[in-house]
Amino acid sequence: MSHGLNPVSSQAKNTGAWAWLSCVIGAINRWVMHLGMLALLAAALILTYSVFSRYFFRASSDWQDEAAIFCLVGATFLCGASVQSCRGHIGIEALAGVLPAWVNRARLLVIDICSATFCTFFAWKSWTLWHEAWAEGQTTSSSWAPPLWIPYFLMAAGITLLALQIVLQVAAQIRPVRIAK
Repeated sequence: MSHGLNPVSSQAKNTGAWAWLSCVIGAINRWVMHLGMLALLAAALILTYSVFSRYFFRASSDWQDEAAIFCLVGATFLCGASVQSCRGHIGIEALAGVLPAWVNRARLLVIDICSATFCTFFAWKSWTLWHEAWAEGQTTSSSWAPPLWIPYFLMAAGITLLALQIVLQVAAQIRPVRIAK
């Protein structure tokens, strides 16, 4: 089973620019994972406050829902690369047990290449959305009206990190690496 607690890339020692990029992405992943934990905690506190204020004070407002959604979008997208570094995303493991090892490695490589292609396209479109929201000063339609560039930025940054993480894993599968002792 490929779900572990340690990043997959920690098993192999790359050299040169790939090693530097892998270390940088790993450090960013750890930092962003802590931000994601704080964002989930903030969303839980905001929604809890929303429920209490609506029930006890009959006070409803728009900001709680939007703030919680912004926190959840940030946590979801920004933490994706960290989860991918551990190969913690949901995968179909039924085939891995019956396929020969070389076929399974080829299957994983094809899946990673397709995933990297999709995430790269998604990142490009997300950065386009962010730029439009930033340049045009777009806001949500609520009375609070926070700027839309915030969730678009979180989405674009997170999917870009995920695409980079997958590309690093593809590169590690394609080029020979020394196994750490």
